[in-house]
Amino acid sequence: MASGLSFEILDLRHFAAPALRPLLEAEAELWKQRLHWDYRSSTKLLMQYLDGHMLPGYAAIESGQVTGYVFCVYEENKAIVGDLFALPVSHPAVSPYNAQPEHEIESTLLRHLLELLVNSPQVDRIESQLLLHLSGSNASIFRNTGFRIFRRLYMMRQLADCWSAPPNDLPPSLELRPWHDNDLAPASRLISEAYRDHPDSFINDQYRTVHGSLRFLNNIVRYAGCGVFSPPASHVVVDRSSHELVALVLGSRISSQCGHITQICVHPAYRHGGLARMLLSLSAFHFMRLGVGELSLTVTEANSDAIQLYLSQEFSCVHSFDAAVWRRELLA
Repeated sequence: MASGLSFEILDLRHFAAPALRPLLEAEAELWKQRLHWDYRSSTKLLMQYLDGHMLPGYAAIESGQVTGYVFCVYEENKAIVGDLFALPVSHPAVSPYNAQPEHEIESTLLRHLLELLVNSPQVDRIESQLLLHLSGSNASIFRNTGFRIFRRLYMMRQLADCWSAPPNDLPPSLELRPWHDNDLAPASRLISEAYRDHPDSFINDQYRTVHGSLRFLNNIVRYAGCGVFSPPASHVVVDRSSHELVALVLGSRISSQCGHITQICVHPAYRHGGLARMLLSLSAFHFMRLGVGELSLTVTEANSDAIQLYLSQEFSCVHSFDAAVWRRELLA
């Protein structure tokens, strides 16, 4: 029993999917309202893990009902906070008697999970990007546990005026072409170079190595880790002499009406030549041709150059959230 509160915190693996269905359906509706994101495919995957009792985390129980949950996933010595959500008091599935505000439940769940992870000797790093949660809503909990926090922006633009593809003004040494399946390995090399000493490489340590970048790309391209990958909206720029990728943009469809830029990067040696601007405009054009009405992306607030580019391309910030990182060696 959580101290002074009228709900219990139990191991999430005690519960199967039906017990969390109202919770997951309410969360999917909030993703749709706040981020224009169809979360139902993620919900189906979560329910499979719940039915297999394989998801490490905690559930909040009020009057016999599951009203909140938090879970994590493990990658070797790293843990990633996967999700955190509690039903609002006004939801029909919440008992009107002794109901606790959802933020109080979420805070208690998050503290339980972080206490577990920080005290797990095999965990050396913890990452969290709770996209649905407003920036600052869990900041004190993360800071008190020793996390560093990076504010991130969720930006969006309308595509009604993207009637033509941007001009291809590349020099003869560079080639623009659509994404191919065999681009995974060269793209992972590009990402690891593009994010060297970049704030995002601290937020997501997969960017630091070719192997980690390949794992990140596989999750996006092959396993629908961020919507449904959209090859028509994904392009690369290739150096004709070395055959290496020097820039790329990857897009996914996160709902019937919304596309999402999952990755855009340029090799340091090829920056300030308009490649990112061209690729962003090209992806927007192809998304519009697919019948998508709006396009979104995320960016770290410290990345001021990227933000200026997105603002110039008619993106605006519609939401902000926090990325949080804990490393054991920082506490030594």
